Amino acid sequence: MPIHSLEPGGVERVALGLALEWHRAGHRVTVVLGRSGSRNLCSAPPLDYWQIPTRLPTASWETPWMVHSLYSYLVAHGSDVLFCPGNTYAVVAAGIKLLLGEHAPPMVLKVSNALSRPDMPPLMRRGYASWLRVQGALFDRLVGLSEPMQREIRESTLARTEQVPVIANPVITRKRLGQLARLKRAPGSAWGTRYLSAGRLVPQKNYAMLLRAFARAARPHDTLTIAGEGPEHAALERLAERLGIAARVRFPGHLASIDTLLPETDVFVLSSDYEGLPGVVVEALAAGLPVLATDCCVSMACLLDHGRTGLLVPRGDEAEFAEGLARIRQFRTDPERARAIAAIYEVESAARRYLEMMAELSRSHRRESGRWPCLNPMSPRTTRHHMH
Repeated sequence: MPIHSLEPGGVERVALGLALEWHRAGHRVTVVLGRSGSRNLCSAPPLDYWQIPTRLPTASWETPWMVHSLYSYLVAHGSDVLFCPGNTYAVVAAGIKLLLGEHAPPMVLKVSNALSRPDMPPLMRRGYASWLRVQGALFDRLVGLSEPMQREIRESTLARTEQVPVIANPVITRKRLGQLARLKRAPGSAWGTRYLSAGRLVPQKNYAMLLRAFARAARPHDTLTIAGEGPEHAALERLAERLGIAARVRFPGHLASIDTLLPETDVFVLSSDYEGLPGVVVEALAAGLPVLATDCCVSMACLLDHGRTGLLVPRGDEAEFAEGLARIRQFRTDPERARAIAAIYEVESAARRYLEMMAELSRSHRRESGRWPCLNPMSPRTTRHHMH
């Protein structure tokens, strides 16, 4: 499994959770790192991490370095299945395919982001559409996170039906589901609503629109917390100052989880322009919170149960989002239904589904290639199962 680094990121966090479950099930999983320098390294799960030591900074050219690192690993150690945990790793897999040709292992891509990208200029969108069709030919499996997402993948990549299995995004462990279900929230106030959002502070999340909408709709005692870290942090703080809402907006930075914030929250909000299937929404639903979200992905209507567990507004529409912030104050969610939806995205169930899929894929690959690798991918740990 290639991962650029152990820095904060939803795709990487979910991928490591999956890898840990595969490891616990008795399979050997190697995480090939582009770089490891991160303050969160100590919190990484106990897995086999591999990287090429270098004193040179690689962040500015992380994709070529990742291709080099992964190629070097595969030449030295081989692999039965290559698992790419998100869209951004598709280009890494393409590089590996070019370098290894028929010797490349079977490749699985977990499609972590929406494939519809209206934020792109028209010319770039046409190029991106061609790249998606390349992915349909490149990957043995393109995993959709929901049924609507499966349709989007097939239409965009022209992949065959059997290439696109649906496995729910493995966002939340069984243990944490139980913990969030038992969470006691501090009583709110009729005069103030406590809004929470969480994610990397990057343009995709459109926190600038959220701040402007909050400035339009917020009452004097309403508050907004935006948890996360990223390159837009300083700019967002300056925007809050200019809008006159800095005293009511809090930026606590990166947190290991949002669980400590949930007891002091009335509503979870998501302002993204595009997403795959946002894990933070699943976490909010597990805590029984109502959700206000943009229609940033084809899965969102299902997540919000078509209006039973939250409100959906058009992406990028500041006026509609501001109106949603006002309407959600009176919204009566169905906490039990919300928790039932969240339970669909349990890590343990998804990990088992992935193992079954990769076992079948590896067997099929061996039959078709006529080459029998010395390492059996689905054997017990004593035979050193490799998934990368």
